[in-house]
Amino acid sequence: MHLVIIGNGITGVTAAITARRLAPDARITLVAAESAHHYARPALMYLYLGHLRYADVKPYADWFWAENRLELVHAEATGVDTAARTVQLATGPTLAYDQLLLATGSVVRTPGWPGQGLRGVQGFIGLPDLERMSRATQGIRHAVVVGGGLIGVELAEMLHSRGIRVTWLVREARYWQSVLPPEESVMLEAHIRRHDIDFRTSTELGEVLGDAQGRVRAVATTTGQELPAEWVGLATGVTPNLALARAAGLATDRGILVNELLATSAPGVYAAGDCAQHRQPAPGEAAVEQLWYTGRMQGETVAHTLCGQPTPYRRGAWFNSAKFFNLEYQTYGRVPAQPEAGLASFCWQHPNGQHLLRLNFREADQAVTGVNALGLRQRQDVWERWLRDKTSIGTVLAQLAAANFDPEFGRQHEPAIRREFERQFPGIAVAKPRRKGLFG
Repeated sequence: MHLVIIGNGITGVTAAITARRLAPDARITLVAAESAHHYARPALMYLYLGHLRYADVKPYADWFWAENRLELVHAEATGVDTAARTVQLATGPTLAYDQLLLATGSVVRTPGWPGQGLRGVQGFIGLPDLERMSRATQGIRHAVVVGGGLIGVELAEMLHSRGIRVTWLVREARYWQSVLPPEESVMLEAHIRRHDIDFRTSTELGEVLGDAQGRVRAVATTTGQELPAEWVGLATGVTPNLALARAAGLATDRGILVNELLATSAPGVYAAGDCAQHRQPAPGEAAVEQLWYTGRMQGETVAHTLCGQPTPYRRGAWFNSAKFFNLEYQTYGRVPAQPEAGLASFCWQHPNGQHLLRLNFREADQAVTGVNALGLRQRQDVWERWLRDKTSIGTVLAQLAAANFDPEFGRQHEPAIRREFERQFPGIAVAKPRRKGLFG
C-alpha cells in the first residue's frame, strides 16, 4: 500500500506515524510546500520572542523520518486525479497512491480591505508568516493588530516584546465575545491593557494606507481615525484550505465534507484536521474543528481507517487552552458565551483580577457541563472524568483540589470559591472537602 499525505502539520504527521505503527510494510509519503519538515505551530511565537531556537520547534530530529521510512517531499501538490489515483506536483512528477489523506490545514481569512496588499500587511498561521513578520518588524515603532481571538493576542505579545507600540482593533463590543462570557472578556481586556496595549473595542478597520514605495504607513478606521502603522497583522480568523480539494472535484462546503470515518466524496480519499468539515457532527459539536489537539486526534483516528481498521472519529469532551501574556486560560466541556436554557452558571473572581473560575451545570440534575479557568491551571484528566461521569456540582466543588496543578491553589482559593457558590446558589448542598484535599 502507498499512503500519500498532503500536509505535514500535526494532523498529517500524526497520521503518518500512526500508520507506520499499524502497517509496517506500507510506503508512506508526506507532501508539503510550506516547509521540508514538520514543526510545532504553537511554538512559533516563542521563536519570535527569542525563548526558543529554530531547532527547538522541530519535534522530531532529522534522522527520524528515514529511520521510520517516512518519505518527505518538499513540493506543492497542484492537482489530484481521483480516478487515476495520482497527485500532481508543481515540480513535475506525479505520485500514485492507494490511499490519500488531505491534511491541508487553514489559510488566513481576509475580508478584502482596500490596501491590504501593501507590504507590511499580513496574517499569521505558519513558518513563512513568521519569517515575513520577523523581517518586516525590524526597527519599527508602531503596529496595528486587527481582529480578536487567540492569534490577535499572540501578535500583540510578540510585537510588545520588541518595544513596538501596539494598537489592537476589535470590531466586537468586547473581547472574543462569540466565545467568552462577559466576565472573562472584561478580565482579559483589563489584563491586556495592563501590558500597555492600546486595545480598542467596537472599532473596525476601513482601509490600509500606503506610502509612495507601496508599504503600509497607517490605517483608517470606519469612524474616520487615522492610526500610524508600519506593520499590520490580520488576526481575522482562518478558513479551511480547499484549493486542492475543489480542483479535485471533492464535495466541499465550509470545509472538505467528510463522514464519521473522515472519508470524502471520492473513494480512497480522506480529509482530516483544519480542512475537514463533518457532515453530521455530534450534538453540540462544531462541524469544523481548528485546534491542535483535535487535529492530532483526527490524524490518529483516520490512520486506523487507512490501514484497514475502520474507526469512527469521536472527539470527546471539548478542550482548549491559551496564554494571554502571562495569564493562562483553559476550558473543558461546554461554556457558551451567552446563557442557555436549562443551564446554570457559577462564576467566582479573585479581587486581584488574575483568577477566575466558571462552572456550568444542568439545573435538572446538577451535573457539571463545562468549566472556564483563568489563572488557575486545571488537570485535563480530572475534568474529562467529571464531564464523562456527569459529576454533580456539589461533588466537584468539594473535590476541586483534585483538579489543580498549583499546590497553593487549595490553600488560597478553594474556601472562597465554595463560599461564593453557597452565596449564589444557597439551595444546593456542597459536600465537605477532605482535609487532604485542602492542605495535602
